[in-house]
Amino acid sequence: MEETGLITAFLLNGNGGGRRIGWEEIQRWSPDQGALWIHLDYSDPGGRKWLTEQSGVSSIVTEALLSDETRPRFSPVPQGALLALRGVNLNPDCAPEDMVAIRILAAENRVITTLQRPLRSITDIASQLEQAEGPRNTGDFLVELIDRITLHMEDTVADTEELVARIEEEVVTTAKHELRSALSEARRSAIILRRYLTPQREAMQRLAVAPIPWFTDSHRLHLREATDRLIRHVEDLEAARDRAAITQEELSSLHSEQMSRRMYVLSLVAAVFLPLGFLTGLLGVNIGGIPGARSEWGFLLFTLILGVIICFQLLFFKRQKWF
Repeated sequence: MEETGLITAFLLNGNGGGRRIGWEEIQRWSPDQGALWIHLDYSDPGGRKWLTEQSGVSSIVTEALLSDETRPRFSPVPQGALLALRGVNLNPDCAPEDMVAIRILAAENRVITTLQRPLRSITDIASQLEQAEGPRNTGDFLVELIDRITLHMEDTVADTEELVARIEEEVVTTAKHELRSALSEARRSAIILRRYLTPQREAMQRLAVAPIPWFTDSHRLHLREATDRLIRHVEDLEAARDRAAITQEELSSLHSEQMSRRMYVLSLVAAVFLPLGFLTGLLGVNIGGIPGARSEWGFLLFTLILGVIICFQLLFFKRQKWF
């Protein structure tokens, strides 16, 4: 069988190490050889064919492993667990909140994982197995994968918090209009991350109490620690989202205040010149009988009258405390 659809596969030796194998050895594998990890590209026809025809997995589970879009969840299966998780996208030129979906079928002696895009956590575990520092069994593998996925979220969550904090400071000092787009981007990132991490937290909590025979108390303890970290991430994202919303409201309020102040100044200027414009327009009518039209002092007298009107208006505005 051609090695299409197979990203990597390891036969665990039970001591933290593992050996890479291909389709041929996968076909000959038996549980007495050790725990087996098979990592597939679910979009490749070779991987789909093996899952549907040769994996021995039920059609319902196979459908879940090949699903294009799925929310994080946990489902118990006979003697094992079916999980759908999300990890931050750390691939080049990708947004971290464009999260990578991974589906996991874990049984006592075999783990099958499927995804389409690379996930840093998977690469980490493969490197650990090559260095004999990886999981010893499927329970260890499951906990290590969840722990790695959670660990890689820390920088992304911290970056989101830092971005919101920096924008908050800039709003106080400058209130630039350009900050609107940065705030919207920070809120969008926090909302998307929280959208997937909240059900992922619930899935991990359900896994921690599921009656799986080979999932030991030690595994459950480590899983709870990873779940606690994930809960902190969710809480931090909620705080960042709320802070971004408040900052955005404050920025809108500052811009509205600036606009109101400018409109107020323009209104005062218009109020000052409105009677002046009326008088100049009235005296500018090109008909006979305009007062002072033939007097050499007419223009000077009219200018003085306008000056008096301006002074009277300014005094009136001052007494009314309009400025």
